[in-house]
Amino acid sequence: MTHFLADDGEKIHVQVSGEGSPLILLHGWTANHQEWTPFLAALNARHRVYRWDARGHGGHKLAHPGSATVDRMARDLKNLIDHYDIAHATAVGHSMGALTLWQYLRDHGTHGLGKLCLIDQSPRLLTGDDWEHGIYGDFGVDRNRQLMTWLREDFAEGVLKLTALGLNPRARQKYEENASGWERSRQALRAQNPEPLIHCWQSLTAADYRDVLARIPLPTLLVYGGQSNFYRSETARYVADNIPNAILNIYEGTDHSPHQWQRERFVRELLEFIDGGSRGPVI
Repeated sequence: MTHFLADDGEKIHVQVSGEGSPLILLHGWTANHQEWTPFLAALNARHRVYRWDARGHGGHKLAHPGSATVDRMARDLKNLIDHYDIAHATAVGHSMGALTLWQYLRDHGTHGLGKLCLIDQSPRLLTGDDWEHGIYGDFGVDRNRQLMTWLREDFAEGVLKLTALGLNPRARQKYEENASGWERSRQALRAQNPEPLIHCWQSLTAADYRDVLARIPLPTLLVYGGQSNFYRSETARYVADNIPNAILNIYEGTDHSPHQWQRERFVRELLEFIDGGSRGPVI
């Protein structure tokens, strides 16, 4: 990997590959640039692909762990775009990556961007009296406070509980069985420094991007899991209804990572979206 320097002096790791029009891939919370590895062969053939490890993720040793916030990551994205002189990029954001893009649009407009792809995310994670489209449909301040306790006591187990104890019954079953995949995830999470990731979670749950949606001028592809761990189909419909140029594709039978479960479909639809028209049917 290489890196660029953010304007606060932190090194941000990034992998650059392929040739063609620019494609920026932003991973989810606790993940890293390797989230996108399964798609590289197809994407590199037609695009210059930029995959970062967001600050606080992927082994970054931050001078200031508290700087791992969504607004700082949005500024890091602007630093990346400026460093590589990127224009008219398609930016793909999964989960936290989608929140980073919404923050970017709020703070920096469409600078360097041409199209968006957002994967399985709500514009506000916490629910409340005026908002039922957040995590689980009922993840309010008290439940988030309980999660913060779990994260501080055993970070890895707290993240797994957040994923397992939601809307996807198969995820709960596999967690309770301690299936091999869950144990691998547990070990990977235990290898990470929890401090910046906890700071990051606090910033994500404090954010509210509902006002950003209607002001997005870019063609936007939305990809949601039909059995997401976190969001019901009503959340996907809300986002689609509030972004003016949105295409909504729901991947039935998939969880919070629909792109990973239906990889060939995701790559095909993403490339068609980038290279073809901006609008299409709602599925």
